[in-house]
Amino acid sequence: MFRKLNFFSFALPFLFAGASFPSITPAQQPAETKANAESSYSRQEDIIYGRKYGTALTLDVFTPKKDTKGAAVVFAVSGGWFSDHRAIRVPFIEEFLKRGYTVFAVVHGSQPRFTIPEAVEDMQRAVRYIRSQAKTFQINPDRIGVTGGSAGGHLSLMLGTTGKEGDPKAADPVDRASSRVQAVACFFPPTDFLNYGEPGKVALGRGTLEGFKAPFDFLEFDKITHSFNLVLDESKRRDIGKQISPAYHVSKDSAPARIVHGDADKLVPIQQAEIIIAKLKEAGIPADLVVKKRAAHGWAQMEKDIPALADWFDKYLLASP
Repeated sequence: MFRKLNFFSFALPFLFAGASFPSITPAQQPAETKANAESSYSRQEDIIYGRKYGTALTLDVFTPKKDTKGAAVVFAVSGGWFSDHRAIRVPFIEEFLKRGYTVFAVVHGSQPRFTIPEAVEDMQRAVRYIRSQAKTFQINPDRIGVTGGSAGGHLSLMLGTTGKEGDPKAADPVDRASSRVQAVACFFPPTDFLNYGEPGKVALGRGTLEGFKAPFDFLEFDKITHSFNLVLDESKRRDIGKQISPAYHVSKDSAPARIVHGDADKLVPIQQAEIIIAKLKEAGIPADLVVKKRAAHGWAQMEKDIPALADWFDKYLLASP
């Protein structure tokens, strides 16, 4: 339990601080805008971006009331690959709103019910949905960035390295849209589960991440019994571990990335950031690591570091032609 609280050092005190817990009322169409008359933004809650196994996947849209820039920031609401609508906290996204970004807070299928590969698929779906509805949300579909912290940072980098073009022949119009993003800026993300903290150290729900078994309980579908079975074969588990590690997907098509990471982080070692930053630079992709001296997995007044993320988006989303 202690490890789990550490992992949520970003999500709990920062995202949940002073949180209210509204009831959730999903709707297929964007919900009625809810905003205080004095607020500088409007909020549309529980917009359904996809469905799976009878479950609605939702996001909230925050739109500045003036000086909108037509660019979007996707916020991956995730800590320990646990995702909940109640964890959507304005303090994290306020800086982006002030700068004119439309912010999409995405809730993915959460552990312990869903695994990391499924969370990655959900985030891909969310970006496709947002891009397919660009006119509705009044954003430029070619100016989408993504952010998050810890597991949310991991999912952000998965989008930045594995985003794909849409399928023009897809029956679902959402699947015809691309899931690529144009910039990533995040906090302390895991990037290589097969070399976690040191070469050869595997952290697929074990070792440093032993307190997070559920999101690594990978499943495969048995076409004969029509049921899901736990993947127990170690070679298959490592293959999946590689598939969900953004460090293995870096290419010339990856998005520019900035990472803010504490050099005293023991849950997600700064080595994880160093690995992917080095690979991005090797591929010729703009990449930057902001090191927080003596900082662990989350630190006091983290909100003061959010402008560094917003600056990165300004550079690669607003300055682009």
